[in-house]
Amino acid sequence: MYSPRIKDLRIDKDLLQKDVAEVLGISQTVYSRYERGFQTIPVEHLITLANYYNTSTDYILGRTKNLKAYAR
Repeated sequence: MYSPRIKDLRIDKDLLQKDVAEVLGISQTVYSRYERGFQTIPVEHLITLANYYNTSTDYILGRTKNLKAYAR
């Protein structure tokens, strides 16, 4: 599940939920629901977060432990 990963990525960058919500163009409340697993994250937000944190969607989704983004 992506909830713990997006929270860990945010905390590792010393960001607040409102900071990440601004990047996604959503409210802090909606972003908080993503982190707590109360709302499914849309694919476009998942991709935006992967690009923002320079990682892969597979990492965020828990499909790999490799934090590095794939080579393009």
